[in-house]
Amino acid sequence: MVSCSHKELGGIRAPFLYTQVSRRDQLANRTPNPLKTPWGCHTTFMQNKHIEHPEDTILTGDLNALDWFEAAGTLSVKMDGAPAIVWGRNPATGNFFVGTKSVFNKVKIKINESHADIDAKHDGEVAKILHACLDWLPNTDGIFQGDFIGFGGETEYTPNTITYQFSEVITQKIIIAPHTRYEANDDLRDSWAIPLTVNLGSTDFCKFVKPQARIFSGDYTKCAGSFGDLTEVIQFAKVMAQNVTFVDDKKAKQIKQALNKCIRENTPIDDNAFDCDYTLIAYWKLIKSIKDDALFLCRNDGPAAYIGLDRIDSEGYVYSNEFGTMKLVNRERFSYANFNNVKFNQPV
Repeated sequence: MVSCSHKELGGIRAPFLYTQVSRRDQLANRTPNPLKTPWGCHTTFMQNKHIEHPEDTILTGDLNALDWFEAAGTLSVKMDGAPAIVWGRNPATGNFFVGTKSVFNKVKIKINESHADIDAKHDGEVAKILHACLDWLPNTDGIFQGDFIGFGGETEYTPNTITYQFSEVITQKIIIAPHTRYEANDDLRDSWAIPLTVNLGSTDFCKFVKPQARIFSGDYTKCAGSFGDLTEVIQFAKVMAQNVTFVDDKKAKQIKQALNKCIRENTPIDDNAFDCDYTLIAYWKLIKSIKDDALFLCRNDGPAAYIGLDRIDSEGYVYSNEFGTMKLVNRERFSYANFNNVKFNQPV
């Protein structure tokens, strides 16, 4: 079953337990909080790496994406915050930390366990945000990643490309959209990611925003179990794959870069304009059309979202099941706008 509301799931989804005490008051005496992990039936473990668009994964002839569409899984909303914030218990020291995705760097690691660490490793707006996160994020034994939405006191926020409108003024100090949990044995560099299928409880100081997402079934009181409505076109795509000339990993990387260039420059994608057989780009377009149909079936109860003055559903969604974790994003709309947004396009 797709992860929807607690009632729709028909099972218990207990929130993670957090202290309501601020980080300032915790600095002198950090006491780990109990943390129970009530995972659903689809717990997908991932390497800590970039989540792909399903159409980009087929260039080498890997057709797992087609089975991924049909299998039951967990659907979550992508929130367009910036920068990405990682926080929790550092397995190497046992101390609470905050940081950006640079905490996972293999060489230039930027893990911050104090304000002095932040001052030494970051500057500008990123440093300001990390200082606030160190003060106001709740103490936890886990390791989490989320997107920074903004500081409290407003109803409207534009952290990156999308503007979000909340129904009331946010009273907490900071707003975070959590989406991933990590496990690690001894070092953050060796951590692995797990989709966050439960809600983190907001505190008096930190508001967590994690909209509920579901696949439309034709009945607004129920969730669809998967993108099963697309079975016919998926089966067609599996048959058509026999006529496609696929490429190796190196060539696929080059083609993805060329495709992103077309999206970034808002230019048409010509089947014959790439360094590969035209059947591959035509097939890429077919898989993308299936992705767009799947995206059309997704719903969420998050804050109102806009690009400029245009109302949109969301940045997109992430879908996870036994065949992997991939994202459902309208590339012509969001990716084009995001490619051309210079905010936070700097080392963090």
